[in-house]
Amino acid sequence: MKKIVVAITGASGAIYAKGLLDKLVLIKKQWVELGIIMSDNAKQVWVTELGNEPYDNFPGRYYSKNDFNAPFASGSGQYDTMIIVPCSMGTLGRIATGISNDLVTRAADVVLKERRKLICAVRDTPYNLIHIRNMETITLAGGIICPASPSFYSKPTTIEQAAATVVDRILDLAGFDIKTFRWNS
Repeated sequence: MKKIVVAITGASGAIYAKGLLDKLVLIKKQWVELGIIMSDNAKQVWVTELGNEPYDNFPGRYYSKNDFNAPFASGSGQYDTMIIVPCSMGTLGRIATGISNDLVTRAADVVLKERRKLICAVRDTPYNLIHIRNMETITLAGGIICPASPSFYSKPTTIEQAAATVVDRILDLAGFDIKTFRWNS
């Protein structure tokens, strides 16, 4: 049973965060604890992109961005996986340079130091050299960069289906057993 942290930053792409939380509800038997952190900008982007869709009614424990008493702010909390979706380039840069100035960056630092799984679903485009070097730094530290780039070989017909191709990839990377389109299967 996994203990998982989902961090939602202010990058565009609230559809990915919502899709991930929706799918985690469907696979509830595969995890025992779910911590959720949303930045203030993430809440604003959620409302802008998804309208009145509530962001605080998923089954998990919500933590404020400055709650350093959260169990995953320490390695002793033994959280297996942290997913940052969408991951802003500012958050990525702070993680890459070891700046733990809020719960998202502190939790990411803990996950990396404990050699657990950190998945950053970056959403910006294009990348500049600073972004690329920060992605390299996080990759070398053991993190996984998963650009929020939908696949199309499953022939999605809605924006939600296209976003789901990214969400399913994230869940695969996190080690969850999910049913999804598989190439040539």
